[in-house]
Amino acid sequence: MKILIKSLLLAEILMLSVASGAEPPLAADSKAIDRAESNRKPNIILVMADDQGWGDVGYNGHPFVQTPELDAMANDGFVFDRFYAAAPVCSPTRASVMTGRNPIRTKVTNHGRYMRPHEQTIAETLKAAGYVTGIFGKVHLGSGQPDSPCNPTGMGFDEWVIGLNFFDNDPYLSRNGKIEHRKGKGSVIAMDDTLAFLGKHKDRDQPMFAVVWFPSPHDPHQEVPEGPSLYDGEKHAGYYREITLLDQQLGRLRRELKTMNIADDTILWYCSDNGGLVEATSGGRDRKGSIYEGGLRIPAIIEWPASNLKGRTDVPAWTCDIYPTLLAMAGIHLDAPHPLDGTDISNIISGEADKHSKPMGFWHLFQQGQATWSDRIQKAIMEKQQAGAPLPHDPERIRKDVDEFPQFSEDVATGHAAWNDWPWKLHRINGTKYELYNLANDPMETTDRAADPDQQTRLERMKRELSGWMVSVVGSINGKDYHQ
Repeated sequence: MKILIKSLLLAEILMLSVASGAEPPLAADSKAIDRAESNRKPNIILVMADDQGWGDVGYNGHPFVQTPELDAMANDGFVFDRFYAAAPVCSPTRASVMTGRNPIRTKVTNHGRYMRPHEQTIAETLKAAGYVTGIFGKVHLGSGQPDSPCNPTGMGFDEWVIGLNFFDNDPYLSRNGKIEHRKGKGSVIAMDDTLAFLGKHKDRDQPMFAVVWFPSPHDPHQEVPEGPSLYDGEKHAGYYREITLLDQQLGRLRRELKTMNIADDTILWYCSDNGGLVEATSGGRDRKGSIYEGGLRIPAIIEWPASNLKGRTDVPAWTCDIYPTLLAMAGIHLDAPHPLDGTDISNIISGEADKHSKPMGFWHLFQQGQATWSDRIQKAIMEKQQAGAPLPHDPERIRKDVDEFPQFSEDVATGHAAWNDWPWKLHRINGTKYELYNLANDPMETTDRAADPDQQTRLERMKRELSGWMVSVVGSINGKDYHQ
């Protein structure tokens, strides 16, 4: 892995919009430029909710859910109005954030699959660039055991306190491989650990990279926010209570960044991992588990006070873009050894671009998911650790998805794939059925245009592009990228 670090002027990374008569969505002040010239790298924090839909926030017009902290962040920062998860379920999207790649390439084909340690992650790249790295909360990409190449150490993290999947109150969490039974609300604990990491390292020479992935608002919705009982009598009340809880924890983080005097020099990026649980507020057709719009569209905000990021864009972007974009913003060159599906979107943030430079490919149900009961698994490991006994999971579990390279046919058509070449989106369902929608005119994907005579040229072109992309994805999961 070759990482070249070079100093880039912030004005070159995030140039001002020159649209006549329009206030640019981003402006850079002299402090930010001085910072870039001195090659001081910003702290980076990624925050992710678990199952929060695009419309399940106050700033997107939800009729009653209370998200004052997210609303304030949206007001102070830059909002992506059409931001997509790379997959409609959790583990794959998390792999896309880590790698900038469609998750099937990384062998995370569905929930509960392990990400191959062969992948180059954002944590590894930032660590090589001098960052101290930590991850806290729900990971759901691998093992929490100390000897597994698929634990967060293998992903490039120096410090970690994690659940294997979602967790609620009084969770069992792995701290760098040692299991602890913690008391309290899971999302509060995840933020406690994140703030402890930031407080520990804030006065040292290294910039910090922290990932906090909340276990909420995933069911069974046992956590409740501080204050009086909310949403009594409303459908999905527990879901919305957990959204308000994570909102409160985001507020803690933003306040503590100011108290620590590191807010200005910290890039904070918030999003969800897939569409929400309530179709009516999903921002599109369907909900979690579907690659129609409601299963993929998610809330997303980025904040960097030193660069005065402000504004809102409806240009589509997705979680695969987070990795290359953050490196560009930090002035770090990415020498990626594997093909990326994401791209640097700092030109969208700056207002220079009004179109994503690449189509976005989605593919769900390539394989079925695998159940991961975090508390059950980690409690069993803790009991063995405390007794000094052999751990309860065999080497095959610790190395799951590491040594196996099953070879899939390049023409495999299992599942539901889609090709978003804005404003058009093509669906391929089990390789036999195609649907075509114009998302600009038909955001709910209600009118299939695949049979329209005047769309046949576009349909055939998009079918070829989607098919070619799917072949490349199969090549990646077969291991082709690691042998070039």
